[in-house]
Amino acid sequence: MDSSEWDARYAASTELVWTAEPNRFVVEAIADLPPGDALDLAAGEGRNAVWLAGRGWRVTAVDFSPVAVARGREPAARRGVPVDWRVGDVTADAPEPGRYDLVLVAYLHLPPAALATVLAGARDALRPGGTVVVVGHDRANLEGGVGGPREPAILLTPEEVTAGLDGLRVRRAETARRPVTVDGDTVDALDTVVVATRAA
Repeated sequence: MDSSEWDARYAASTELVWTAEPNRFVVEAIADLPPGDALDLAAGEGRNAVWLAGRGWRVTAVDFSPVAVARGREPAARRGVPVDWRVGDVTADAPEPGRYDLVLVAYLHLPPAALATVLAGARDALRPGGTVVVVGHDRANLEGGVGGPREPAILLTPEEVTAGLDGLRVRRAETARRPVTVDGDTVDALDTVVVATRAA
């Protein structure tokens, strides 16, 4: 799916396509970290970026959809939190090395080579002591969960993500259950969650 398709998807909805609340696994991973400089890659409508900014992080949020970036500016302005919004292709524009205390990659689903490029850029963008958090639909979700893409090649596994973060200390790498409501019933989606840090 290219940026024009995502633009159309966002533009077709008068409301946020995704919830305004931050992802539960992002909250778990980041809640105890002291605020610093954060980079949210493929930020979409910015739910995690806005939450981070509200907690005192200096956030740069990047997405290739101009409509998504415009959508993200609205809740940030309502909450009075500053976010540096940028339209960019995270598969082509590598972040500045050693620049960030936190890099977030949430629900970015790409072919393996492109994902490896993004993960390497995220790893290299960390300062000493910095943390990278990767969350996305797990490949096991195809058979054991609900929602998400149906193409196995673009779904995540903890093993593949950690391999793409070679050289970092892995603090968490698992397939985790995320309760969601479908037609009034609570069911589970299965997500890959990886948290890793660069040595101080």
